[in-house]
Amino acid sequence: MEKKIFTSYRLGQITLKNRIVMAPMTRSRAINNVPNSLIAEYYGQRASAGLVITEGTSPSPNALGYARIPGIFNADQVNGWKLVTKAVHDKGGHIFVQLMHTGRVGHELNLPKGGKVLAPSPLANTGQMWTDQEGLKEYPVPHSMTLDEVKATKEEYVQAAKNAIEAGFDGIELHGANGYLLQQFLSPISNVRTDIYGGSIENRARFVLEVAKEVSDVIGRDKTAIRLSPFGVANEMPQYDEIESAYSYLAQKLNEIGIVYIHLVDHSAMGAPAVPSTIKKIVREKFKNTLILSGGYNAERAEADIQSGAADLIAIGRPFINNPDLIDRFKKNQATSEVLDMTTFYTPGEKGYTDYSVYA
Repeated sequence: MEKKIFTSYRLGQITLKNRIVMAPMTRSRAINNVPNSLIAEYYGQRASAGLVITEGTSPSPNALGYARIPGIFNADQVNGWKLVTKAVHDKGGHIFVQLMHTGRVGHELNLPKGGKVLAPSPLANTGQMWTDQEGLKEYPVPHSMTLDEVKATKEEYVQAAKNAIEAGFDGIELHGANGYLLQQFLSPISNVRTDIYGGSIENRARFVLEVAKEVSDVIGRDKTAIRLSPFGVANEMPQYDEIESAYSYLAQKLNEIGIVYIHLVDHSAMGAPAVPSTIKKIVREKFKNTLILSGGYNAERAEADIQSGAADLIAIGRPFINNPDLIDRFKKNQATSEVLDMTTFYTPGEKGYTDYSVYA
């Protein structure tokens, strides 16, 4: 009998050819923040996934916190992404772009002239951020967003989503995880505002929910999704007492908006604290559309969680880097490559990017 992970799945208005998702992974190959033919080749090589989610992509000049991450806010970027969506669609795949506003996780040297490192509150991360110009630099104290800047940032998300559809994407995933801007609003540690975007759970969730609604109103609920990391600690997101209540409320309200999926992140396989099964069950109960789970999955564990109903789709990240034919290997019970050069995760060029081979 065919494994359930290899069966088709209806996601909004598209039909995925299997239930394995290529998770978003920053790869820093977008020179001048513009997608290019090398990036198109990379995603095209991995188009056998049921759904491909791109690396975090900036909806705004203010959101380009890291060196060489792509944007989708100008014409050159849209044209660059058209190469990528064509490469995936030509191989029968589907692709969502992940819209990632880095918020306080950035540095002015990584932004274009006039760009600002923005955040809900003027609280800096500790540690350092890589810049191509001057190497490692201390994180700056971010500019606390005014209400006008909150409104303008929402408008940037909406325009980026419209640009994504123009570029040929099947939909967009809002990056509400890993300590970036949307999660910065959600957490009472990074958000100490006293206006309508701070304080209570409802107020802290307001920005996320407004972005989700305004984007889905323009491009459609069937094309709008979000990634969340409850209990995640990436980029200095300490845990707090209200996490389950906050994400329960968020899941309920996202369900009311009707977005197409929630993608829950669990980085415990990489050494982060374990995400309690209770929050996964709460989100599953509150949110009636598609649920994607990710975090250290192999084919067997993916099949088990699909069979049990814990998730509808399973996202896999790093194994797709060095196994561009990962789906084929899973189907044929072939060994996956363990050769993975971590020194080339974020370096420019094809080395460690498009030069991994398929099963011999």
